Amino acid sequence: MAIRQLYPFLLVALLSSCALIIDPLENNLPPFQKIEKPTIGTLLVPELANLQTANKKKPVVAIYAGSFTDQTGQRRSNSSYATFSSAVTQAPDAYLIRALKHAGSKHDGFFEVVERVGLDNVTKERQIIRSTRQEFKQDTQLQPLMFAGLIMQGGVISYESNVKSGGAGARYLGIGMSRQYKQDTVTISLRTVSVSTGKVLLEVLVTKTILSASIDQDVFRFITDSTELVEIENGLVRNESINIALQTAIETAVLQTIKEGANRGYWNYEKFKTIDCDNDCIASVRG
Repeated sequence: MAIRQLYPFLLVALLSSCALIIDPLENNLPPFQKIEKPTIGTLLVPELANLQTANKKKPVVAIYAGSFTDQTGQRRSNSSYATFSSAVTQAPDAYLIRALKHAGSKHDGFFEVVERVGLDNVTKERQIIRSTRQEFKQDTQLQPLMFAGLIMQGGVISYESNVKSGGAGARYLGIGMSRQYKQDTVTISLRTVSVSTGKVLLEVLVTKTILSASIDQDVFRFITDSTELVEIENGLVRNESINIALQTAIETAVLQTIKEGANRGYWNYEKFKTIDCDNDCIASVRG
């Protein structure tokens, strides 16, 4: 009889433990969170923002539409039903443009990034300005568009799911706990091409792991002379964001591109001796 009286307390204790499960990926994060407000995105690789250029002129780079895309064709994996959703974002060039634009953002910036993804919109708007000024007999001359000495190309070239998986668990007298994990990988390639010579000056390959983990707890017990059954379960599943992993890989690739370019003398930042080189020189020298 005394044992039966303990079961309500056991039930309350196990249900309360739902809020105390340790996050498999981030400690001290409860499984039930309030809806968060939108946040302003920041660079995930702090070293990239801390770079300080030592060039008299910044390298001018361009990313064209379709020049940095998902080339894997991989679909999101699901064991329950067929899905046609892509495994990775179909706009990785947005992360690349952002990484290039915010490189060295804590100082004066490292690159000058020119718009090429929406170039048609820019040229149409310039035509509207010219026609409007002409109608009101104003000067129709506009500043020329800035040209780029470098083009960044590449994309997501590999996405492998379930590269590594495993788990562990234990059970004693109807009380058990288990933990499982799965690891995916995403790989990107980033090439830096000279506009004046067409040479591939730099090429960087970056692979990032994506972790998924889960924790389960359960209690299984017969009471009242084995005629009544009490079964309690709770758990937590945590999946690392594919977009965050992809953003980290792209920012790492940009950082590595800057370092390799400095080592080869294409440009310079605070750890290297200053090199006097303008845009045309940057695009053609030492290919």
